[in-house]
Amino acid sequence: MSAAAEDRREDQDGREEQYVFPVPPPGGWTADDLDRIKGLPPHTELIDGGLFFVTPQTDFHMAALRLLENALVQQAPDDLYVVREMTTKLGVRDRPEPDLMVVPWSARTGPEQTWYAPDDILLAVEIVSDESVQRDRELKPRKYAAAGIRHFWRVEKSDDLPVVYVYELDPATNAYAVTGIHHNRLKVDVPYPVEVDLTAVDRRRGQQG
Repeated sequence: MSAAAEDRREDQDGREEQYVFPVPPPGGWTADDLDRIKGLPPHTELIDGGLFFVTPQTDFHMAALRLLENALVQQAPDDLYVVREMTTKLGVRDRPEPDLMVVPWSARTGPEQTWYAPDDILLAVEIVSDESVQRDRELKPRKYAAAGIRHFWRVEKSDDLPVVYVYELDPATNAYAVTGIHHNRLKVDVPYPVEVDLTAVDRRRGQQG
């Protein structure tokens, strides 16, 4: 995602069209504004009062997201719900969008819901893109930890396979401590038992490893 998208782009006929950026109100954007700003691209995030827009998704990002989402859904207890690409309202000026979240089923409020409270999030997952490295490695984990989200996974690409860095909140420091770096196979017991063959990220359905 990028907070500085180009202000001009070419349409399908090769003509330039002007993109009009939303003008922030006095004092800047707030988390509640994200639902009211007209014309925002899908999956826009608010971090420190700034808008971050989605860049084109890579095949790796899509495949890793699908692999982890399917595993989390299939192995989740009945009282938990896996959320894909929805925002969490961390504070007045922070409303990031994790790639995946796990919340209690009871945290769902209805079909018009657009965000989840950090108190309801058992796990947040970020899949790192080239343009989001600093945010996904430093900024977002720090904010997730400060908001009390107990479990965090950061997913990176290595030799075209996902590597999952697993973190748990240390209540003594209110910061994340790494509990494992998982190559080829992810196996954890918290927030619930999950096992994933990470080498299957590009495997066709029914294809043996």
